[in-house]
Amino acid sequence: MEPLKVVARLWERIEARDWDGVGGLIAEDAVIEWPVSGERIVGRANFIAVNSDDGYADERSVELIRILADGDLVVTEVEIPQDHVVYRAVSLWTVRDGEIVEAREYWTSPGQDPAPRWRAGYVEPLVAD
Repeated sequence: MEPLKVVARLWERIEARDWDGVGGLIAEDAVIEWPVSGERIVGRANFIAVNSDDGYADERSVELIRILADGDLVVTEVEIPQDHVVYRAVSLWTVRDGEIVEAREYWTSPGQDPAPRWRAGYVEPLVAD
């Protein structure tokens, strides 16, 4: 399966809470890094454990906003709204032989890092779509 389809299917299966299906897309020794929180997830089992945890994997939707691929590299932007906050992530996935072997994901929430006042004369507010 081509890399773009592997990653698109990953997000579909995460939204469906299909953890066996997710496992079929992640290499056993995959490494996923979350630089914003300073964490590295090593291995398929740990990736599934983190994402399927009862306190984390509630009934939330996953909207795939954008997906681009160039060879083995796939970049996605997703939005995951929750009651108290909207999460956004830009993820860089590496796919080999139909499996995700590594990723780096940058998670944040819109407005989490307020713009400094000194830039006000040079920018305009970004209005959500």
